[in-house]
Amino acid sequence: MLAVTVLGATGSIGTSTLDVVARHPERYEVYALTAHRSREALLAQCRRHRPRVAVLDREEDAAWLRRELAESGLSTEVRSGAEALVEVVEAGEVDVVMAAIVGAAGLLPTLAAVRAAKRVLLANKEALVMSGALFMDAVARHGALLLPIDSEHNAIYQCLPHEHRGGLAKHGVTQLLLTASGGPFRGWSPQALATVTPEQACAHPNWSMGRKISVDSATLMNKGLELIEACWLFDARPDQVKVVVHPQSVIHSMAAYSDGSVLAQLGNPDMRTPIAYGLAWPERIDAGVEALDLFQVARLDFEAPDEAAFPCLRLAREAMVAGGTAPAVLNAANEIAVDAFLAGRLSFGGIAEVVERTLEALPVAPAADLEAILEANARARHMASDWLQRR
Repeated sequence: MLAVTVLGATGSIGTSTLDVVARHPERYEVYALTAHRSREALLAQCRRHRPRVAVLDREEDAAWLRRELAESGLSTEVRSGAEALVEVVEAGEVDVVMAAIVGAAGLLPTLAAVRAAKRVLLANKEALVMSGALFMDAVARHGALLLPIDSEHNAIYQCLPHEHRGGLAKHGVTQLLLTASGGPFRGWSPQALATVTPEQACAHPNWSMGRKISVDSATLMNKGLELIEACWLFDARPDQVKVVVHPQSVIHSMAAYSDGSVLAQLGNPDMRTPIAYGLAWPERIDAGVEALDLFQVARLDFEAPDEAAFPCLRLAREAMVAGGTAPAVLNAANEIAVDAFLAGRLSFGGIAEVVERTLEALPVAPAADLEAILEANARARHMASDWLQRR
């Protein structure tokens, strides 16, 4: 029986994780569930899954949850704050940590899980984008098992030898082909994109996701962050990772080998597949996902991404090439810009503009330690926010 902590339990990845866990009560138990401020949703999950610990960001929300759980006769301990997030991943009883907190907020608890040598199911790409070398060094030093949960990286992981460190060429791999759906605005002109609304940007054609990641998918920043993540996960150079637009989202990514072979992982677009893979690795378990019907799919299309209309992909690649704190700055500026877009204070095209201006304004520094990364993150947020106010 493996004990699981789910960071970001009320989001789309968290709820999918709990769906898979509930299908296998003989294999998994829930140790802790965490949420930012979605206290009603967390209450419902506590009643359903009976975790030992629940964590909310604010103490006032935690106090409310304690009262509600006590009235329900449940003994779940309720904690609050950032320190509590670290506590529920470091606990000795915990075997598996699903890292599904969105954005930079997930960095510290995810890194704590790595340093505690847990099986870490990485759905928070921003943690690796921000801290790259430091994060992967911690994985190696502490002996954590890191399994990627993003569908694209999980697909590549399945297409590579399990021991793939030391560079792709060592294993005969020439290129990683990172697929992208193209988002809801594939084929749109820059002029048409100028009037995009948050509601349109959050209406992804294939995947059910939260609002922030949906906007990132629409701008192709999500694919840019995934390119950076792939470089760190698979010890690849940016020029070895190629983004391929594949609107059906059936092929989740591919690995090309020196003998001409291209290995692909296919499946219906359902995040429970990579989640189940991570939970059970190296075994396979039922994820509750319908089998892929290739006759129904009928065709598979591929095209190059339009980086003129969607410059965020280019910006992410350039940040990875620049190295150091540049990816952390990219991520921070993007989070500020996406928040402003969702609040109606910034146009869709303005997201890339905020990111590019912030990258240009802040010099790249060595990402020597966590303090340097967090400082770059804070400075980028301040600069992006200041530019938005002046704009």
